[in-house]
Amino acid sequence: MSQHKCYCGPGYATPLDAVRDGPREKLLYVVTVQPKLDEPHGDYLSTVDVDPDSPTFCQVIHRTFTNSTGNEMHHSGWNTCSSCHFVEEKRKAPQRDRLILPCLNSDRIFIVDVGSDPRAPKMAKVIEGDVLKKANVTAPHTTHCLPNGNVMISTMGDAEGNAKGEFVEFDKNFEFVGTWTKGETALCGYDYWYQPLFNVMVASEWGAPKLFRRGWRDSDLDDPTQYGRRLNFYKWNERELFQTIDLGDEGVCPLEIRFLHNPKENQGYVGSTLYSKVYRFYKDEKSDKYLTEKVIDCPAKKVTGAGSEYINGMMTDILISLDDRFIYFSNWMHGDVRQYDITDRSNPKLTGQVWLGGAILSDSTVKVIEDKELTKQPDPTFIKGRRLLGGPQMLQLSLDGQRLYVSSSLFSPWDKQFYPEMVKAGGTIVQIDIDTVNGGMTLNENFLVDFANEPYGPSLPHEMRYPGGDCTSDIWIVNE
Repeated sequence: MSQHKCYCGPGYATPLDAVRDGPREKLLYVVTVQPKLDEPHGDYLSTVDVDPDSPTFCQVIHRTFTNSTGNEMHHSGWNTCSSCHFVEEKRKAPQRDRLILPCLNSDRIFIVDVGSDPRAPKMAKVIEGDVLKKANVTAPHTTHCLPNGNVMISTMGDAEGNAKGEFVEFDKNFEFVGTWTKGETALCGYDYWYQPLFNVMVASEWGAPKLFRRGWRDSDLDDPTQYGRRLNFYKWNERELFQTIDLGDEGVCPLEIRFLHNPKENQGYVGSTLYSKVYRFYKDEKSDKYLTEKVIDCPAKKVTGAGSEYINGMMTDILISLDDRFIYFSNWMHGDVRQYDITDRSNPKLTGQVWLGGAILSDSTVKVIEDKELTKQPDPTFIKGRRLLGGPQMLQLSLDGQRLYVSSSLFSPWDKQFYPEMVKAGGTIVQIDIDTVNGGMTLNENFLVDFANEPYGPSLPHEMRYPGGDCTSDIWIVNE
């Protein structure tokens, strides 16, 4: 499919076409978790108006409820993206009209119709958790569409909730096809990204569902087979795991993983959550293997009044701008969002930093007694009179790279453990304005989406997507 020109799915021929020609986002689809586990409407997809010329700007204008409990919707993905579904005739080109919402706790997968009415999505299909359990997989996470028009979702556990890194495939009608890996499976699973030109897919690791579902415990790290620290590389066409790189103690919990958007680049980055490190992975020019190097290190802060001697950053999301110039990440515990220029791939340069809450604020009971980066503890952040609670979590960047949206919820059992005040008050989404010429970030004081007064109580916003695709869902294929 890379040898001849043909029509493809919706979107843009290249990442730079998306930067130049993509429209400004007007809607934001937000995975929203209901923290009250017995509330019958359950989790939902929020449609948020982000058009500054609209009378409902910064408001939730529609809610697509699951009407079931115990789900924990988390990440989402599209039925097709910019160029990974090829057809010979333009009239047969697929439509990006279904948003796929896997659930970490119930193992359900919700299919939402966003094409019929983008401002008021509706539920199209529910895949029950038994479908996955029968294949001995659970805890579905990352969704990507495949070049053949199918959809693949990563999973993190076996039917008993033990760690297992696998993938499940569904056809275009969302009928179960089967598991993906041939031969050995990875110890753990989480996120993944593929590059067909180089016949490679790379996947990261969280941990065993039976462990992370009940909240964080330091003892979880005692068994490295049940909590991740590795990158797993697969031969894309053969579906075979061919290399595993152990990132060591500093690399515990490598979560969000991104190849560069340019499909001719055989390298990318992963954020290791617990100790806030960014690793670059790249192909060894002298062999068929991949190598890694730590390129960003956010040091822990030595504290008193926190119940532990150090507070680590907890890097919970990363993304790369579509022009592959900047990488962004959030430190959920420290409370900052950072921008690095990655023009020199091995030597990222810090170009922007914004504070949005966190656990080390100046008016908290935590006192920082040793800090390798700051000279004083950051102050609380207020927007429109609302104090930002919790820390910055999920990120989504506009196609042109000028607006970065930041939500506050990580995973409701962990939200309740680390930031109960945020759960009680409801989460938020804020916007950071980006200087795409010189680098730099500024918090937009006029943008706030507040989930405090939702119909069934305060709720928790997590992942965000635009109707026309975004920086973390589209995978481009070389088509020349």
